[in-house]
Amino acid sequence: MTLRDTPPFRADHVGSLLRPQRLLDARQQRAEGKLDADELRAVEDDAIRDVVRMQRDVGLRSATDGEFRRTSWHMDFIYRLGGIHPTDEKIQVHFRNAQGDLEFESAALAIDSPVRLEETIFGDDFTFLAGIVDPGITAKLTIPSPSMVHYRGGPAAIDPAVYPDQEQFWADLSAAYAEQVRRIAALGCRYLQLDDTSLAYLNDPDQRRMLSERGDDAEHQHLRYIKQINAAIADRPSTLAVTTHMCRGNFRSSWAAAGGYDFVAEALFSELAVDGFFLEYDDDRSGGFAPLRFVPPGKMVVLGLVTTKRGELESKDSLKRRIDEAAKYIPLEQLCLSGQCGFSSTVEGNVLTYDEEVAKLRLIVETAAEVWGSS
Repeated sequence: MTLRDTPPFRADHVGSLLRPQRLLDARQQRAEGKLDADELRAVEDDAIRDVVRMQRDVGLRSATDGEFRRTSWHMDFIYRLGGIHPTDEKIQVHFRNAQGDLEFESAALAIDSPVRLEETIFGDDFTFLAGIVDPGITAKLTIPSPSMVHYRGGPAAIDPAVYPDQEQFWADLSAAYAEQVRRIAALGCRYLQLDDTSLAYLNDPDQRRMLSERGDDAEHQHLRYIKQINAAIADRPSTLAVTTHMCRGNFRSSWAAAGGYDFVAEALFSELAVDGFFLEYDDDRSGGFAPLRFVPPGKMVVLGLVTTKRGELESKDSLKRRIDEAAKYIPLEQLCLSGQCGFSSTVEGNVLTYDEEVAKLRLIVETAAEVWGSS
């Protein structure tokens, strides 16, 4: 089996990692005015150095900063786009788990001037990460996809005085992202991941009904999102690998949507111009592997078989059986292995320990080596 020297790797991970307590304490002290911005960043720097070493030590070929400088996987990016601002209104997202229900709340957003890129978002963060990874380790940057700007707010978030024609909104949004991609590549980024819950949520009839009620064309929304992501990455250099990660919600070990990839699969896999797909596949809620038949040759699928929502460790045999099941629909050569999502999509993190997180990552590396060979 051919080893992979380019992203995504046979053993990979989505990106976010559990925040250490000293970092959580420092964030709280910053909120209380007991630390200034430079002091907080110094704590973040130390924590990121530690977590990059951990990723190296378990044998991963890629490394992220764990999203340690963020509160949320997506809103920290979105609010830094020009023309987009938080409002006093709140977005409520309903999450579920085996123990019951819980609510995630964040500020709503308003698009009140033309969308644009005013800075290289996370540029300094990526430069720091790239400067501390060991040779042979690829620094990976994760950002929310353009779809998330629209999915979170919908048509009501767009000021009609700014965008009487929503086609101009979509053009501006993709142009801002394209400039972000260009700048990140110029900083030396070789691995960019666009995180996108919307394309997975749209498989859930309840989510499509919600979109219809707010005025969206829910039956075709995924086609719009695919078009705009493609516009954002069309001019990326050949040295930059772009993947997308799709899940159905990940907040404190809970989820927001259910359903297989069937509704979006044919268009998603055949038309989205990314190099690889990170797909949530850790339980029955994600559906079966049959939609993978639409993935064309040359595209990679990273099977998210190892759950990040619980600490219990999967067996290698069970993971190998599931990889074999997936290989009935797509060649084994096009498959990789990862966790189903990040370990800490928001600052709160999922309900497992640091040691359990490390064990999960090591399991991914060891299982991948036994399936595809060791690099």
